[in-house]
Amino acid sequence: MLYAHEVILNELAQGLRPTAEGVEWFEGLSEDDQRKILHALVLFCGQARAREDDVPESIARSGIRPTHTPAVMLTKWRFGMDQLPAYELTESFRLLVALFSIADTRRRTLYCAGGCGHAWHNLPDLPRNAKAESAGG
Repeated sequence: MLYAHEVILNELAQGLRPTAEGVEWFEGLSEDDQRKILHALVLFCGQARAREDDVPESIARSGIRPTHTPAVMLTKWRFGMDQLPAYELTESFRLLVALFSIADTRRRTLYCAGGCGHAWHNLPDLPRNAKAESAGG
């Protein structure tokens, strides 16, 4: 069984939930929960086998400037975004969601195309106007 935040992050990565809705959810969390979500996203990126050559597309998709601290960190393959100042957390979230999306899409295409037992790849369709839940789970 997946925690609520895991479902939300996977919905974002799979394009089942709009990024703007994900950002709104993320910004509604406490700073501590935001940091926990960023840490979880880094783990998800690793599990999805994100690669350094995914970074330029991740930056482009995220909509943040390549000169922003989270983008510079990712370019150097550094993942300590959860330790950045609070004003950098939303940009970090957007960037890591983009990286996760790229890596997970590749993984689903290459390894799970014929179906798989991963709960996070078999999410139910999101009902219209569904609102995100808290980071707890």
